[in-house]
Amino acid sequence: MLTVQFLARYREELGCESEQLAWQNEWHNIDHVRQFLIARGGVWSVLSDPRIMCARNQDVCSLQEPLQAGDELAFFPMVTGG
Repeated sequence: MLTVQFLARYREELGCESEQLAWQNEWHNIDHVRQFLIARGGVWSVLSDPRIMCARNQDVCSLQEPLQAGDELAFFPMVTGG
């Protein structure tokens, strides 16, 4: 199982806060999961944002971060301050 959280604008656009996904052996990194979600089409294309940020087990990381079953992922937009 993999828990995926959607934060801020992504949560609003997708209309869901989180989702549990059955683990798939072809998911070697976070980007593989992101591409799986984008392939659903429709509103899921919001995750194709080139500035998307992600975290694995509450640590900010890159889309190339390796995964394992039981991980918690989060996708969120880049945040700017001023």
